[in-house]
Formats: sequence, structure tokens, C-alpha cells
Amino acid sequence: MLLQRNKLGSVRPPKRCRSDMDNTSTSDIVIINGNSHPDLANMVAERMGLKNGGCSVFHKSNRETIVEISDSVRGKDIYIIQTGTKDANNNIMELLIMAYACKTSSARSIVGVIPYLPYSKQCKMRKRGCIVSKLLAKMMCTSGLTHIITMDLHQKEIQGFFDIPVDNLRASPFLLQYIQESIPDYRNSVIVARNPGVAKKANSYAERLRLGLAVIHGEQKEAESDEVDGRYSPPPTRAYSNILGNSIEMCTLSASRNSTPQHAPSSSRTRTTSVSVGVPEHPVKVKPPLTIVGDVNGRIAIMVDDLIDDVESFVAAAEMLKDNGACKIYVLATHGLLSSDAPRLLEESVIDEIVVTNTIPHEIQKLQCNKIKTIDISILIAEAIRRIHNKESMSYLFRNVTLED
Repeated sequence: MLLQRNKLGSVRPPKRCRSDMDNTSTSDIVIINGNSHPDLANMVAERMGLKNGGCSVFHKSNRETIVEISDSVRGKDIYIIQTGTKDANNNIMELLIMAYACKTSSARSIVGVIPYLPYSKQCKMRKRGCIVSKLLAKMMCTSGLTHIITMDLHQKEIQGFFDIPVDNLRASPFLLQYIQESIPDYRNSVIVARNPGVAKKANSYAERLRLGLAVIHGEQKEAESDEVDGRYSPPPTRAYSNILGNSIEMCTLSASRNSTPQHAPSSSRTRTTSVSVGVPEHPVKVKPPLTIVGDVNGRIAIMVDDLIDDVESFVAAAEMLKDNGACKIYVLATHGLLSSDAPRLLEESVIDEIVVTNTIPHEIQKLQCNKIKTIDISILIAEAIRRIHNKESMSYLFRNVTLED
């Protein structure tokens, strides 16, 4: 080995070649996975030129989860690939136990790669329930996770529930590319929002593709918040009338004692307006029938969303689009959970094609429904892992991403 001397005469080591740096940068990466999506973990490891770490996750006869890590993880960066499926509770426990096992084995960092975060739809307070996604975030932070990589959260505000960094990747570039390359005559398409809540996402797709926008407005069924479940107990009107009567009388006496001159305007004497007796009731929402705001006649309708689980609303929206003259109907979403009899309903519906990514395994559903197509996003996850490990900026993966995406 030849040593070089600088101008001051000191010896400096030779520069290492790029291959040595690459080997050093990946030698301390360990990728492990649970039972939720081993195919995705293998694809990510293959794209990074690594082998999947030795981790066995199995259940005992009493359904307790056992985790055994065969390789050494001391001082290494661990990436646990575990997504949410229909067996969400077991997926969560496997992730927590794997993270805690790595923490107690002196791993340097533990990054949870969760393409679909379970319980992400339970991110708002509902009556006497709780915000489950916040509870899940606290559990993940306590288990030892130091970083989270996820994709298309149901609500972006969920990132604030975590006390660790969260990178919320976007699958929209893959879906936009699919529209441009795989939908014939996509210029004759219109982006459809299944309900007003998805209008921002649909508008983002429409602006990037320079297409028209249509929104399905109205409610098909009664909202959960409007259902009468016996929890309502109105305040006693008689008691309030007595209290209000006494208070009005006292206010009248005090006003007469400190009265202003007779010529003063009446508006200066009374500045407080009272309502009718009792606590006013919140008006009930009037739900109009399903209507389409926009023109879909003779056009290709493309519905976009972040999750497809219960498909009844998608099927009803597709039937309305067909009745209004749509020639073809596509449904694009990031996560394809497709629970219960969703494949059968989609196969029997007027929807021509359902396109989802492989954040969630759905090979069985594809056997039951020939309309389901899959887009591979393993390259995005592999690039995110590479950048985090090499301490590179993640900005490239979020170029042109707006608040609506």
C-alpha cells in the first residue's frame, strides 16, 4: 500500500475505491420481517443487494408470539418490514416484539418500515371511543423504534402522534405513471372523487394529468354520528327556566339601579343577547341524494382513494357513473385491503379495473377477482432505506409533493 504525503510532510491514507465504501455502508444493515408481507421484504432486500436477516416469528399453541433472531444485531441498523393486513392485531404484536428484541440486543437503530399503518382510520375522537392511532404510536415508540417509514397515511396529522421521525412516502407517482402508460386514451378521462373528503386528492391527480374533475356529493346511508344509540340525555328544561328567570330578574334590578339617562340609546344599555330557554340543539345535517358534480358522459372515469377495504361505496359510485354515461370505470388506490367479500362484489360490479400497490398482500383476492392489478413499490422503500442509512436527504422522494397529496 502506497502512502502519500501532504505539503506539511504528514502521512495520509489512500482514498478507498467506491466499491469498498459501498460494502462498508451496507455491511451493518439488517433487514428482517414478520409474517405480514414476506414477499415485499424479499423484494426490498433483493433491490438493495442484501439477504433477508435471520428472524423467525411464530405462534405457540396458546397464540402467544415468539420471536427468534439468529443473526447478530449488536451495533447495526435494523429495518423491520411489517405492514398491516386483515390480521392487524397479530401484525402489531409481531412488530412490537421484534423491535423490543432488537433493542435489548443492543441494535444501534431500529427503523420500522410499515407500508400500511394499521388503525390509521381511527385517528379521530368518536363519541366515547378513543384515538387508537395515537395509542399505537406510543406503543411503537416505547418498543424501541427510532424511525418510521410508511406510505400514504389516511390522515397526515397522524405523524404528530409519534415522538420519533416519520417519513410518509407517496405512491401517487406510480399511480400517475400507470394512468399515462396503461389506460388507453387517458386524455379522455375524468378524475372522480368518491366523496367530498377525497376531493383534494382527486384534484391533485387532475391537475398533474391536466384532466377534468368530478365529485360525487351526498350520502348513501346515515352517518354513524347521527345514529340514535340511547346516549343522549337532554338537560332538564324546567330547571334551566328557573335559573334563567332568577338571573334575568337580578340583571333587571341591577340595571335599574345603574340606569343611564333616558335619552341614551337602547343599544348601549343591553349588550348581551340571550337565547331561548335551555341549551340549543345542534341542527341535523340534511343529506341530499347521491349526485355527480361534473361531466362524465362518454368519458373514462378514474376514482382515486388511499384505501380500498369495504367496497360497497365504490360499487354504488361506479353504478352512478355508469348511469351518467361513463364508458369505462377505473379505481386506483394505494392500499388494497379488500376485506370480506370485496373480491366477489368487485368482480360482479361495473368497475372495469382496480389498481392497487403491493403495500398489502392480496394474492388470494386476485385469484377471486380478475380485475385487480398490482403495482410494485418496493423500489421506493429500498431507496428510502438507502438514503436513511447513508444519512442522505429525503427531499428527492418528496419533490413536488403538496399538502393535498
